[in-house]
Formats: sequence, structure tokens, C-alpha cells
Amino acid sequence: MILVIDDHPLFCEALQMTLAETPGFSKVETASSLGDALQRIRAGLEVEGIVLDLNLPDVAGLDGLTRLRNAAPGVPVVVVSSMADDRIITAVLHAGAAGFVPKHSPRDAFVTALRAAVQGGVYLPQDYTAPAKDAESDADRSAIDRLSDLTPQQGRILALVCEGYLNKQIAYELSISETTVKAHVTAILRKLGAQSRTQAVRIANSVSFTQLRRDIDRS
Repeated sequence: MILVIDDHPLFCEALQMTLAETPGFSKVETASSLGDALQRIRAGLEVEGIVLDLNLPDVAGLDGLTRLRNAAPGVPVVVVSSMADDRIITAVLHAGAAGFVPKHSPRDAFVTALRAAVQGGVYLPQDYTAPAKDAESDADRSAIDRLSDLTPQQGRILALVCEGYLNKQIAYELSISETTVKAHVTAILRKLGAQSRTQAVRIANSVSFTQLRRDIDRS
């Protein structure tokens, strides 16, 4: 079973048709959000490979990838995105992805990537060049490790905090009490080693590509 997680129906349909015509990938399911995918996996959906779009409505950068890998340990995840800068690909690999395919790639690239992933390999675009190691790479990996310790609910709350939601608004959005939100925020700060909500947002944004997108747009 291959699970495609993407909120663009046309992309999902095209990839589903392509994989369904490929020997070994005849069974394909799609999910339009990370939450939907996680719910199915926790309900017992057996998956041998996952295709994940980085830009989902309920995902803040690499948080979605780390939560997915925690929910389905050992299942290879191939990331797809319209943002195909080398620095983004490198960050995705550091977060544990089994490959990266730019969304504008031909269909056979997705098939090749999934085949490599389920066989224990890694797929990268032909024009990818690993950036030179710098001082920020270790810090990025540290932030990713800390974010991966968050529970799915804490991940959702952190994503809303990053969007500027107050505790009362988060409680309404997730249908939980404000006291529960406060308890989760306290746990999030402890796990991230943050002293404030602002610092927690900075840690989350360090792997969310927000600044990186701006850098790419200016270059």
C-alpha cells in the first residue's frame, strides 16, 4: 500500500493513476491532510511507502515529516514540493526522508523514487548538489530532533502558536479546554528547551523554510 498525502486533487489523481499502472504499486490511497493520514495509520492502515507534500494546511515545515515518521516508524517517506532548492532538499534529508521529488518532475521520477525508497535506498533529483557543511547544519538537526519529540497534539498546538493563535483561540480550534492548552504549551516549551512562546516559534521556524523561501525569492 502506498499512501499519497497531498491537498491538490489533480496531483493526487495523476500520481494515483501512475502508480496503479506500475507493477508492485497497484494499491494506492490518498489523504488530503496530515491529520487524515495519521488517523488512518493509527487505525491500522498498513503502508509500505508514503509520498508527502511539504505544504499542507495542517503542517508547519518539517514538523509534518517528523510526526509522520514517529507514527509510522520504518516506513520510507518520499517528500514532494514545488520548492526544490538544494537547501530545502538537504533539510528534508536531515529530517529522515527517503527522497525528494520536485513536483514538476515527470511521472516516472515519482515511480523511481518510490521504488528506491521501499527497497531501502534514497532518491534525489539529478541536479541536486549537497551544500557545503556549515555551522547551522548541526543546529538545524538539533531543532528537528526536539520537534520530533512532540506528540501529534502538541505539534498541532505549536503550529497554531506559530500562526499567532492565543490559548483561547487554540482551545476553540481544537475543541479542548484552555487549561489543557496551557498544559500542552508548558510541555512544548520544556521539550524544545524554550523559555517562551516566542522562542518556541523561532525553533519551529528554523526548520519551517519560512526564511529560506524569502532568501530564495530574493536570489
